Amino acid sequence: MTPPTSAELVTVPQVMARLQLGRSAVYDLLRTRQLGSITLGRARRIPAHALNDFIRTRLEQEAA
Repeated sequence: MTPPTSAELVTVPQVMARLQLGRSAVYDLLRTRQLGSITLGRARRIPAHALNDFIRTRLEQEAA
């Protein structure tokens, strides 16, 4: 799977694969606003930059 560009929107299953988390864990991150998303109709999409920011923040927290 190629890394998404900053302008792309990714699906919940794509986030699940990238973070190696289950569906419930990803939706918990969305619900608690740790991971930003938008809703298009009934579909939830995560901007690639929000996913990258989430990963970067977690890496910085682990390093501290």
